[in-house]
Amino acid sequence: MLEVAVLDIIPGKEMEFEAAFRDASTIISNMTGYISHQLQHCVKNQSRYLLLVNWQTLEDHTVGFRTSPEYQEWKKLLHHFYSPFPTVEHYELVFDHKI
Repeated sequence: MLEVAVLDIIPGKEMEFEAAFRDASTIISNMTGYISHQLQHCVKNQSRYLLLVNWQTLEDHTVGFRTSPEYQEWKKLLHHFYSPFPTVEHYELVFDHKI
């Protein structure tokens, strides 16, 4: 299951956000059901990022992570950078092709 979040960061706070995200990465990577994650930076909009997190199940994210004490630390590190608050969606793999 893939979690996709478009993160719009307060302009001028991008470098501070990236540093905080590196710290927050250790939180999410230690959660039950976590597989991997990526943070992508938008080429055209310097204040926009795309967060991609692979979870074993939807519940690993929505229940396991979101209701955990670790999520409170994640929020403390990152949520004050968002404007507006991100939209988060979940996707299931339909097709995968690798070279």
